[in-house]
Amino acid sequence: MSKQEPGCCEPSPEEPHAVEQAAELALMFKALGDPVRLRLFSMIASRPEGEVCVCELTPAFELSQPTISHHLKLLRQAGLVDSERRGTWVYYRARPETAGRMAAMLSSVAAERRAVAV
Repeated sequence: MSKQEPGCCEPSPEEPHAVEQAAELALMFKALGDPVRLRLFSMIASRPEGEVCVCELTPAFELSQPTISHHLKLLRQAGLVDSERRGTWVYYRARPETAGRMAAMLSSVAAERRAVAV
Protein backbone atom coordinates (compact mmCIF):
# COMPACT_ATOMS: atom_id res chain seq x y z
CA MET A 1 0.00 0.00 0.00
CA SER A 2 1.14 3.50 -0.66
CA LYS A 3 0.61 6.51 1.53
CA GLN A 4 -1.43 9.37 0.18
CA GLU A 5 -0.26 12.92 0.52
CA PRO A 6 -2.25 15.08 2.94
CA GLY A 7 -5.07 16.86 1.16
CA CYS A 8 -4.84 14.57 -1.85
CA CYS A 9 -8.23 12.97 -1.46
CA GLU A 10 -10.28 15.42 0.52
CA PRO A 11 -13.92 14.45 0.88
CA SER A 12 -16.46 16.18 -1.32
CA PRO A 13 -18.27 19.06 0.43
CA GLU A 14 -21.62 17.61 -0.68
CA GLU A 15 -22.94 14.22 0.28
CA PRO A 16 -23.40 11.76 -2.57
CA HIS A 17 -26.91 10.57 -3.28
CA ALA A 18 -28.38 8.09 -0.85
CA VAL A 19 -28.84 4.58 -2.18
CA GLU A 20 -32.60 5.05 -2.60
CA GLN A 21 -32.19 8.36 -4.43
CA ALA A 22 -29.55 6.89 -6.70
CA ALA A 23 -31.81 3.93 -7.53
CA GLU A 24 -34.71 6.24 -8.39
CA LEU A 25 -32.56 8.50 -10.57
CA ALA A 26 -30.96 5.50 -12.28
CA LEU A 27 -34.41 4.18 -13.19
CA MET A 28 -35.30 7.55 -14.74
CA PHE A 29 -32.08 7.83 -16.71
CA LYS A 30 -32.34 4.19 -17.80
CA ALA A 31 -35.85 4.84 -19.12
CA LEU A 32 -34.53 7.75 -21.16
CA GLY A 33 -31.62 5.63 -22.44
CA ASP A 34 -33.81 4.27 -25.21
CA PRO A 35 -34.14 6.57 -28.26
CA VAL A 36 -37.89 5.92 -28.63
CA ARG A 37 -38.59 6.74 -24.98
CA LEU A 38 -36.36 9.79 -25.13
CA ARG A 39 -38.29 11.06 -28.15
CA LEU A 40 -41.63 10.26 -26.51
CA PHE A 41 -40.64 12.10 -23.35
CA SER A 42 -39.41 15.07 -25.36
CA MET A 43 -42.65 15.19 -27.35
CA ILE A 44 -44.73 15.05 -24.16
CA ALA A 45 -42.64 17.54 -22.17
CA SER A 46 -42.47 20.10 -24.97
CA ARG A 47 -46.24 20.44 -25.42
CA PRO A 48 -47.36 23.98 -24.55
CA GLU A 49 -50.74 22.59 -23.45
CA GLY A 50 -48.90 20.42 -20.94
CA GLU A 51 -50.32 17.14 -22.20
CA VAL A 52 -50.66 15.06 -25.34
CA CYS A 53 -52.97 12.27 -26.46
CA VAL A 54 -51.43 8.92 -27.32
CA CYS A 55 -53.20 9.22 -30.68
CA GLU A 56 -50.88 12.15 -31.48
CA LEU A 57 -47.72 10.30 -30.42
CA THR A 58 -48.15 7.03 -32.29
CA PRO A 59 -47.99 8.41 -35.87
CA ALA A 60 -44.56 9.94 -35.19
CA PHE A 61 -43.03 6.45 -35.02
CA GLU A 62 -42.81 3.47 -37.32
CA LEU A 63 -43.83 1.23 -34.44
CA SER A 64 -47.06 -0.50 -33.53
CA GLN A 65 -49.45 1.03 -31.03
CA PRO A 66 -48.76 -1.74 -28.46
CA THR A 67 -45.02 -1.03 -28.71
CA ILE A 68 -45.60 2.69 -28.13
CA SER A 69 -47.85 1.84 -25.18
CA HIS A 70 -45.09 -0.35 -23.73
CA HIS A 71 -42.57 2.50 -23.96
CA LEU A 72 -45.06 4.90 -22.36
CA LYS A 73 -45.65 2.39 -19.57
CA LEU A 74 -41.91 2.33 -18.84
CA LEU A 75 -41.84 6.14 -18.73
CA ARG A 76 -44.75 6.03 -16.25
CA GLN A 77 -43.04 3.38 -14.12
CA ALA A 78 -39.89 5.50 -14.01
CA GLY A 79 -41.96 8.43 -12.72
CA LEU A 80 -41.29 10.64 -15.74
CA VAL A 81 -44.88 10.99 -16.96
CA ASP A 82 -48.41 10.73 -15.63
CA SER A 83 -51.38 9.55 -17.64
CA GLU A 84 -55.13 9.99 -17.57
CA ARG A 85 -57.69 7.95 -19.48
CA ARG A 86 -60.47 9.95 -21.13
CA GLY A 87 -62.87 7.67 -22.90
CA THR A 88 -60.89 5.50 -25.27
CA TRP A 89 -57.80 7.75 -25.30
CA VAL A 90 -54.98 8.19 -22.81
CA TYR A 91 -53.39 11.60 -22.28
CA TYR A 92 -49.81 11.96 -21.04
CA ARG A 93 -48.08 14.82 -19.25
CA ALA A 94 -44.52 15.17 -18.00
CA ARG A 95 -43.94 15.31 -14.26
CA PRO A 96 -41.95 18.55 -13.84
CA GLU A 97 -40.74 17.65 -10.35
CA THR A 98 -39.10 14.48 -11.70
CA ALA A 99 -37.41 16.27 -14.58
CA GLY A 100 -36.34 18.91 -12.07
CA ARG A 101 -34.67 16.29 -9.87
CA MET A 102 -32.76 14.92 -12.85
CA ALA A 103 -31.70 18.40 -13.93
CA ALA A 104 -30.61 19.29 -10.39
CA MET A 105 -28.45 16.19 -10.15
CA LEU A 106 -26.80 16.87 -13.51
CA SER A 107 -26.29 20.53 -12.58
CA SER A 108 -24.61 19.58 -9.31
CA VAL A 109 -22.24 17.23 -11.15
CA ALA A 110 -21.43 19.95 -13.68
CA ALA A 111 -20.86 22.49 -10.88
CA GLU A 112 -18.51 20.09 -9.09
CA ARG A 113 -16.55 19.55 -12.32
CA ARG A 114 -16.23 23.30 -12.86
CA ALA A 115 -15.06 23.79 -9.26
CA VAL A 116 -12.41 21.08 -9.64
CA ALA A 117 -11.19 22.57 -12.94
CA VAL A 118 -10.60 25.99 -11.37
